[in-house]
Amino acid sequence: MYRFIICFIAGIGAGLGTGFAGMSAAAVISPMLITFLGLPAYEAVGIALASDVLASAVSAYTYGKNKNLDIRNGLVMMVTVLLCTLFGSWAASKVPNTTMGSFSTFMTLFLGIKFIVKPVMTTKETMNQVSGRKRVIQSVICGIMVGFICGFIGAGGGMMMLLILTSVLGYELKTAVGTSVFIMTFTAFTGAASHFAIGGQPDLWCLVFCVASTLLWARIAAKFANKAAPATLNRATGAVLAVLGAAILVVNYVKQV
Repeated sequence: MYRFIICFIAGIGAGLGTGFAGMSAAAVISPMLITFLGLPAYEAVGIALASDVLASAVSAYTYGKNKNLDIRNGLVMMVTVLLCTLFGSWAASKVPNTTMGSFSTFMTLFLGIKFIVKPVMTTKETMNQVSGRKRVIQSVICGIMVGFICGFIGAGGGMMMLLILTSVLGYELKTAVGTSVFIMTFTAFTGAASHFAIGGQPDLWCLVFCVASTLLWARIAAKFANKAAPATLNRATGAVLAVLGAAILVVNYVKQV
């Protein structure tokens, strides 16, 4: 029962973060499983990534159904991110002490505050004024940045994509989240498969509970997000990210104590 409660609570945070903001479930589920259930870090990350796959897929479907998904440029960025993540991981292996475990947490808290204080109010009309060729070039360049940084420091993929899509590429918030979760579906699947191939079979009950809870809450959050007005969505996204960022900081503190 205790295991179910921890996994369900972790899934609530991960699902809301995924559905509202394209956030990786690993940022929430991993520290919860490590701190409260004592799972090995590698196994916990694998379970979190597996939870991400279906949650991101159902969120991407919901955003796509509401025409809030840029598949073409999402595919370009996804390929670039995957390739550069591998390169970033290789580069990190050559340099000692480069891991920044708290990067993703602070990025989550920072983005939460940003969306509340300075909401993204770009419209689809403004977003579509950028030429297709320029958008592809931007997607490649930003994919290189996101992939290398994520591979080098091992964190922050979903949050970095959302920040770049809204602040650099000028995406409207719903399309940015939809494109982010679309990319995360494939990157999470790749990560989960490699973790299970290397680390072996995970705790099946934790896997089932986390996947089910994350999927449920991601679906709820994505449906709400696609119906919400831009100002409401910005505030809701900001609140979810700020609360999750603060909660993860507390969990990490408990783990150290």
